[in-house]
Amino acid sequence: MTDPSKPQPAQEELNPFINAQRQLDIVAEAMEMDPAVRQMLRWPRRELIVHFPVQRDSGAVEIITGYRVQHNVARGPSKGGIRYHPGATLDEVRALSMWMTWKCALVNIPFGGAKGAVVCDPKLLSIHELERLTRRYTTEIILLIGPDHDIPAPDMNTNPQTMAWIMDTYSMHKGYTVPAVVTGKPLAIGGSEGRLEATGRGVMIVARDAAAEIGMSIEGASVVIQGFGNVGSNAAIEAHAMGARVIAVEDLAGAVYNREGIDIPVLLNYAREEGSVRGFPGAEPLPAADLLTLPCDILIPAAMENQITVPIAGRVNARLIVEAANGPVTPAADEILQNRGIPVVPDILANAGGVVVSYFEWVQDLQAFFWKPEEVDDRLCQIMSSSYADVSQTARKHQCSLRHAAYRIGVGRVAEASQLRGIYP
Repeated sequence: MTDPSKPQPAQEELNPFINAQRQLDIVAEAMEMDPAVRQMLRWPRRELIVHFPVQRDSGAVEIITGYRVQHNVARGPSKGGIRYHPGATLDEVRALSMWMTWKCALVNIPFGGAKGAVVCDPKLLSIHELERLTRRYTTEIILLIGPDHDIPAPDMNTNPQTMAWIMDTYSMHKGYTVPAVVTGKPLAIGGSEGRLEATGRGVMIVARDAAAEIGMSIEGASVVIQGFGNVGSNAAIEAHAMGARVIAVEDLAGAVYNREGIDIPVLLNYAREEGSVRGFPGAEPLPAADLLTLPCDILIPAAMENQITVPIAGRVNARLIVEAANGPVTPAADEILQNRGIPVVPDILANAGGVVVSYFEWVQDLQAFFWKPEEVDDRLCQIMSSSYADVSQTARKHQCSLRHAAYRIGVGRVAEASQLRGIYP
C-alpha cells in the first residue's frame, strides 16, 4: 500500500500539447525570451473544428469530426500533414502543428507549422467512402488552405491519392488547376521525385551523421525500427542500402527479429502481399513490448507519440535514438535517456526530410519546372546534413542535448521573425 505521508512521484504527462508547450518553455527560459513573444508562440494562431456528414456505401450517413490547426505563419505560409486516425484529438493536432513550426525553422525553409486530422479508422472505410470523406473535409477547411496560405501534405493513414483528391476538390472550387495547394501528390499531377521516400531517407541521413559523431559506423550497425508505415519502411530501405543490419521491425500486427539482420527488400514484398510483417519466414516473432528495449546500436521509433515513457527509458539498450515519429519520447523519459548518456536526435530534425522535399515540390509547382531525382536527393542530403551540423555545434556550444539545441535554433528563428514583424495593429 502507498504511504501517503511520503512524497509520490509525479504522474508522467502524456498530453502531447502540454508536452510541446513544456518543451518551448524550457528553451524560452534558457534563451531569456521576451515574455510577450513566448506567449505568442505557446498557442496556435488559428484552430478549426468541423463536423460533416459522409454517406457510407450502405446509404447510411455518419457525422465525422475533423481539425485543421495553424500554429504560426511568421516565416511564411503554414505547412503540415493531414492524418486519418480514430484516436486523433485537438490537443494532438495542436502539438503537431507546433512541432512543425520549429521543424520548418530548424531546416530553414520559409514555412510555419500546421496540422490536420480526421477522426476515423480508414481501415473500416472503402475507397469510395475515403474519397467522399476526403472531398467533404477539404470543402470544410477550404477557407484556410491554399498555396499562399496553408499547404497540406500526407501523414498517418493518408497518401498521394488522398492529396490528389484534395488538390482536385480545391481546384474545382477555384475553377482552375492549383497543384501547389498540397504536396505529396502523385508525379502525374505535379508531385516531386523523392517525396514518398523523403522522410525515411532524411532519418537515415541524420542517423549516419549522428552515429559518426559518437564513433559508430553506419555500416554493420544494428538497427531496430518501431513502425513500418511509409516512414519506417523507407528508413529500413535506406538503412539496408547503407550497409546497416536491420535486426527488428514492428507494425500494428506484430514484430519480427533476426539478430543477423533482416532482408529488407524481401520483407517489404512480404508485407505488401500479407498486409503485415507478422509471420515473415526470414525472422522470428518478437513480443511488441520487447522491441524498444532490444540491444542495438540505433533505435528508430517511427510509430506514434509517447512510445518511450519513463518505465521504458530506463531499459532502453541502444547507443543512439533517432526520432522518426513525432513526439515518441516523453519529456520525462528524455531526461532519463540524457542522464544515461544515450543521445536522442529529436523529431523536429530527424523527420524533417518530408517537409524539406514538400518545400521542393511546392517550389516546383509554383514554377512549373521540375527537378530530376538526383537533384532532389542531393539538395535533401545537403539540408539535412547541414542542419544536423548546426544542431551538433549548438549542443557543444551550450553543453546541452541535441533536442535543446534544435529547439534553440528553431524557436529562436521563429521568435526573431515574430519580433521583427511586430503586432498588428
